[in-house]
Amino acid sequence: MGFLKRMFKQDKPAGASITAGRRPGKKAEPKTTAAAPANAATEADDIPDCKIGLTGEFDESGLAKRVALAFDETDGLDDVETLWVAQLSSKVVLKGKVPSQAILDKMVTVAKGVDGATAVDTSAVEIG
Repeated sequence: MGFLKRMFKQDKPAGASITAGRRPGKKAEPKTTAAAPANAATEADDIPDCKIGLTGEFDESGLAKRVALAFDETDGLDDVETLWVAQLSSKVVLKGKVPSQAILDKMVTVAKGVDGATAVDTSAVEIG
């Protein structure tokens, strides 16, 4: 069982991506008002990268889900069942136990490569 299924109880949805790109058709249409002209940025454009979900939608846990997907798609990381992924804003938080420092280093590298991740906290990870 992969990270996404174990932690978020979901399979990889069609069109899922680890990038913070918004899927075509997912942007909100601009609303023309006296306070917001037609060329103004929409609310969807204002979603921080760390809050964009697997398919481009707003998701409070978007970064953590995209990191979980990245772990699932990286050889050698999909079977680490004793580690959990969370997020504090744009910081990825890893918690639990990993078999080796090499695997933890690989996980940190993968997590840092996900759009919206500004830091990775491993202080709650035990090695061994």
